[in-house]
Amino acid sequence: MSASKQKILVVDDEESLCEIIQFNLEVEGYVVDTANSAEEALRLDLPSYSLILLDVMMGEISGYRLARMLRERPETARIPIIFCTARDSEDDIVTGLNLGADDYIAKPFSTREVIARVRSVLRRTEHSEEKSNDGTITFETLQINRRKKSCTIDGAEVELTKKEFEILDLFLSHQGTILSRADILNQVWSNDVVVLDRTIDVNITRLRRKIGRYGNHIITRLGYGYGFE
Repeated sequence: MSASKQKILVVDDEESLCEIIQFNLEVEGYVVDTANSAEEALRLDLPSYSLILLDVMMGEISGYRLARMLRERPETARIPIIFCTARDSEDDIVTGLNLGADDYIAKPFSTREVIARVRSVLRRTEHSEEKSNDGTITFETLQINRRKKSCTIDGAEVELTKKEFEILDLFLSHQGTILSRADILNQVWSNDVVVLDRTIDVNITRLRRKIGRYGNHIITRLGYGYGFE
């Protein structure tokens, strides 16, 4: 999908910052909307956006809370989210990753950095969509549908974030194979994005919990990596 067809939402209570980001992304060919609060963002057609740039520290509804709401709704669960915030401690970053964030930019940042991060996340999303096909992958009653980007167990849908879905897709596509952290990073995150060592562990722990009894099939080989058996 070309930039001219990709729609981005910037949510930040600093109106001037929203305008700067909007202007620079529009110069790059993106369609950009802004919202100065989570409440304002929730009144928009959120499923129509290709990516959301989200500030953490806002009013009554924080960026973390809004992200959690987006991830809980099937129609917005897999929209890529980039957090933009002055809170850049490891705990804050891990909190964002736990909510399924695709990237995290610490303020102050340059517009060039924002554009580069947006391009990178959208490129990964586009690549993931191109790789998927109309088929499904099944293990007993656990099934993923690549076309619909859905996961079901016993016919009931399981809500996964985009990263969780991609990790599960990777595992089910390589059943019986141990994948190193580097393998998983290269498949699920692009090489030009710096991620914390805990990122994969956090996502897999959350994935195990969400897929219930099938979580035990995700195995850990200390010193080697993860696999699905």
